Amino acid sequence: MNAPEPPEALPPRRSRHAGAGAGFLMAATSMCTVQLGSALTVPLFGQLGALGTAGLRLGWAGLILLAAIRPRPRDFTSRDLLACIVLGLVTAGMMVFFMQAIARLPLGTASALEFLGPLTVSLFGPRKGRLIWAAAAAAGVVLLTEPWHGGADPVGVGSALLAAGCWAAYILLTQRVGDRVTGLKGLAVSMPVAAVVGLGIAAPGLAEHLTWSPLWTMLALAVLSPVIPFALEFLALRHLTTSAFGTLMSLEPAIALMVGLLVLGQRPGTAATVGLVLVVMASVGATRAGVRPAASSERAPAFRYEPGPEPVRRDQDRAAVCRGSQPL
Repeated sequence: MNAPEPPEALPPRRSRHAGAGAGFLMAATSMCTVQLGSALTVPLFGQLGALGTAGLRLGWAGLILLAAIRPRPRDFTSRDLLACIVLGLVTAGMMVFFMQAIARLPLGTASALEFLGPLTVSLFGPRKGRLIWAAAAAAGVVLLTEPWHGGADPVGVGSALLAAGCWAAYILLTQRVGDRVTGLKGLAVSMPVAAVVGLGIAAPGLAEHLTWSPLWTMLALAVLSPVIPFALEFLALRHLTTSAFGTLMSLEPAIALMVGLLVLGQRPGTAATVGLVLVVMASVGATRAGVRPAASSERAPAFRYEPGPEPVRRDQDRAAVCRGSQPL
């Protein structure tokens, strides 16, 4: 009787590439919805202001996620809950500081400065070649945004750099919370925290200008951004390293360029086109080099074939029984 053949394990390379593809698609979809939501929000700036639109989007997003996911206190440890609260504060800061920056700086300058956050995260990845992809992404973002064409208001620059720091912290905290809390429950706690902070800051300006029509419009825009993109980023960071994710965020200015062309009729120049090519190359390279291994607590044990005991030979058993001894 022959021993059974060991089953073949799933090729690890194939599963890793599948994880990279899923992470890339979720991150890319997230960036598309963010930029589309931003473009559709521009007409409301005159009525609600930049801080008002940000506060209302966060407020609606917090209510939607609480109602849809309904997190329970027993789903969190005290450390997990603290991480979710800090993530909410960082999320609010990221949006509020960036709105303050673009109120004082050209959008290109503010975007280039804010991208220093995820670019810094991308430099700390463990993979070989990370500096090449990060440098290509940085060069592409500079060409896309052309910050040398704008002014340099000190308050605006400081706000953009604070937004960059919040963005870097957001990437790291999102992965931590996503790993420790199942599903999107961490997001359902962090977003209401961000909503409270954002609405608290925006309340003085909203009280005089808010009417029912823009309120319901902001509900629809909140679904487009931040509910959908933030949920997708939570899931994407379960497949990608923070380094790869940070470099992938360099696609966002390129996506903004395309949305501006299609929605707002803004045509890119030669420098912007070259920058678009650079960030796409950097994003593809970061995705291939930055697949995230499974966490040690969740990693399936490697298959090891251990042969069973030797098959019993029945002719020897019968002879042994006849002699009154034990089987061989």
